[in-house]
Amino acid sequence: MHDDVRAIATATGTDFTLDVIIDREQRIVQAFGGELFTAHRAACAAARETAMCPVPGRFDVVVTTNSGFPLDQSLYQAVKGISAAAEVVKPGGLIVCAAECRDGFPDHGSYRSELIAAASPRALLETIAARTETVPDQWQTQILAMVQCVARVVMHTSFLSDAELAEAHIEQTADIEATVEDALDAAGPEARVCVLPEGPQTIPYVVS
Repeated sequence: MHDDVRAIATATGTDFTLDVIIDREQRIVQAFGGELFTAHRAACAAARETAMCPVPGRFDVVVTTNSGFPLDQSLYQAVKGISAAAEVVKPGGLIVCAAECRDGFPDHGSYRSELIAAASPRALLETIAARTETVPDQWQTQILAMVQCVARVVMHTSFLSDAELAEAHIEQTADIEATVEDALDAAGPEARVCVLPEGPQTIPYVVS
């Protein structure tokens, strides 16, 4: 999407941008103005320093949230926390996401029907790739399916049943601690766990 925006800006002769970094109270803490790509690179570098967290390698288990209410009102929104965890989980590892999902999938819009339309996450990605046109809410189903092709996803939620989550190829757990312990035991004595209490609010990234 950002590549498309850049192409449009270049084609239309746009030559100035103003990017800002905001804090949790929505206050502007830094601003970057100038040539589009130069200013944006500077803003990204600053955000990396202030809002992202380097970690030394990937983890067998990553526990995440979507930063609590009101950000975790639906599974659609909770994918943001899941995708943050995917940045540092090992291939074949486990992501556990705690999100209330008070609004369910939600049921309005096409997200649920898109999410449960295929027999597996990989089949869903193949369906999306074969389309000539996008459909509403496609991108969020695509993000979740991409994560599920890399890692096992388990939810702890009060408003989606085991059966509903199973339709989306997601497991449910009533006990996060036990689920994490079982996964670490299965991964072996060198297994490691990462916890993202605020989910996508702080994005981890792997440094070599």
